[in-house]
Amino acid sequence: MAATILDGKALAQARRAQIQEEVARFRAETGIPPGLAVVLVGDDPASRIYVRNKERACQAVGIASEQHHLPSSTSQAQLLSLIDRLNRDPRIHGILVQLPLPPHIDERAVIEAIHPAKDVDGFHPANVARLVLNQEGLRPCTPAGILALLDHAGVPLAGTEAVVVGRSNIVGKPLAMMLLHRDATVTLCHSRTRDLAAVCRRADLVVAAVGRAELIRGDWIKPGAAVIDVGINRQPDGSLKGDVAFDEAVQVAGAITPVPGGVGPMTITMLLENTLQAARQLAAGPSEATR
Repeated sequence: MAATILDGKALAQARRAQIQEEVARFRAETGIPPGLAVVLVGDDPASRIYVRNKERACQAVGIASEQHHLPSSTSQAQLLSLIDRLNRDPRIHGILVQLPLPPHIDERAVIEAIHPAKDVDGFHPANVARLVLNQEGLRPCTPAGILALLDHAGVPLAGTEAVVVGRSNIVGKPLAMMLLHRDATVTLCHSRTRDLAAVCRRADLVVAAVGRAELIRGDWIKPGAAVIDVGINRQPDGSLKGDVAFDEAVQVAGAITPVPGGVGPMTITMLLENTLQAARQLAAGPSEATR
């Protein structure tokens, strides 16, 4: 029997309708909408698409979106000056600097310059620390979207053996920690993992986030396991493939995300939720979560 398809697009639409109602309520209470500033440095085509999709999503739910498109020649000092201004702007509740940045700009310095209370990507060291300690804070959007998909599908996590393939700071590491906080037993795999196929075969949940098309094969999947495919790999013919060989895995897994239409829509939805959360915290005044 083929796996249940975890439809991220449908869940994202439902959650965005709820966000739209909550944004309208926030605006009625405070007199201003939640505000998101998106900063893009350079002309990376993929980044431009991501930024445009985020802007459209903000407009659809009533979040005020402010775009700052800077040339690739922008200096680090100029970018940090802009972030400082956005940190002090009361109309802006969330700041997102689209990655990757040009090589002459220190990515870590830029992330650390964003006020933790406005760090809607969840990348600031203060928010990373809160994640590790399981304290309230802004969580990275893709891992948060993955948990929302799993919860909506009723996939159990407590006691589950979960394998996360990919140790990036954006997806793999934070997701592993979030699963651990949900009482899963987590194995975090990477390029030096021995016999990756064998590790995956014992998992009740496999999350692939490495950026290699169809790395995870169908015979690597334990029958009935849940499979989350974070990869988006454009092929020479223009088609998109995930990190999982979908046509093989769908015949074995119990539940699986498609590419596209799985994790991607949920990532942007969680960005909207983070912006609303940040706006509420800032409107409430200083707290342990916003210092």
